[in-house]
Amino acid sequence: MKKKPEKQKDMDALKAELKNAQNVFLTGYEKLTVQQDFELRKTVRGAGANYKVVKNNIAEKASEGTKSAELLKELKGMCSIAYTSGDPVALAKALTVYAKANPTFTFKAGMVEGRVIDVSGITALATLPSKEEIYAKLLWLINAPAQRLVTAMNAVGRNLAVVVDQGVKENKFSA
Repeated sequence: MKKKPEKQKDMDALKAELKNAQNVFLTGYEKLTVQQDFELRKTVRGAGANYKVVKNNIAEKASEGTKSAELLKELKGMCSIAYTSGDPVALAKALTVYAKANPTFTFKAGMVEGRVIDVSGITALATLPSKEEIYAKLLWLINAPAQRLVTAMNAVGRNLAVVVDQGVKENKFSA
């Protein structure tokens, strides 16, 4: 059993991590095997996030004064948190895929960009395209009008050249 200074050190470290975290997902992990927990942690790391199993009172105390305070108050049952300051969609997708493969892993709630969301909000977030996909679509939308304009401008010059070429071949232009 940990001594009070060790618990305080753990709480301070968690508080520092929660201050930096923009997105937090509160989950239940009952009945996960060690192998399943290992896979979960690997999945979360692959999404660029962190995962911790926390004691409810330590999580509540560590979240005081942070954006996640509302999410982590009055916790009940076995809880764990996955958090990131990066892309919340990537983390939500990774956790949703894992939850489908392991039904004992459940969502309880989440916080995205400082706003608390419920389980249906997490599911909706997981269906969104990733940041890279959104950037690609945005760049295509920005590039498409310019590309059409250049094509139209080239068409005028090309059509004029074809008419002049036909006129020269048929001796329509005489000097």
